[in-house]
Amino acid sequence: MKSKKRHWLWNLLIVITLILCVLAFVEHYKNWHKIEEGHLKIYSGIYYQNIPLTALDSVVFVEKLPEMERSSGFSWMEREKGVFNDSITNTKVYVFVDDLYQQKIKLVHHDSLKMYVNLRDSLKTAELFAILQTELLNNMETEKEVQ
Repeated sequence: MKSKKRHWLWNLLIVITLILCVLAFVEHYKNWHKIEEGHLKIYSGIYYQNIPLTALDSVVFVEKLPEMERSSGFSWMEREKGVFNDSITNTKVYVFVDDLYQQKIKLVHHDSLKMYVNLRDSLKTAELFAILQTELLNNMETEKEVQ
């Protein structure tokens, strides 16, 4: 019986494909965030937002996401990520939700732009909420002093 030998190029292509799939999974696995130099930077895979903390208008907890149409993104089990269109105001809404069953932080910035965020760990979500709420209050006090 003659055995077929695969060409080395096909083996290399399979390995590269597997590596790219693992990297894509790691990038989208959770929301990566940091607050530095007065900016909230949050990303998950190809979705990225850089919001100046001085541009925050409101920060509140919400239980559910409103009805929106997906422009791009994905839903997988309890994760929801991507760019959505708000059907009422017809504006873009960025969604970085790691767990749909937990509370989400609703950020409104630059007067009308919305973003929904939560992290896998509810304690870290509450910590991020507290930091953003403090920054918002500091910004409001600074604006009152200027006036």
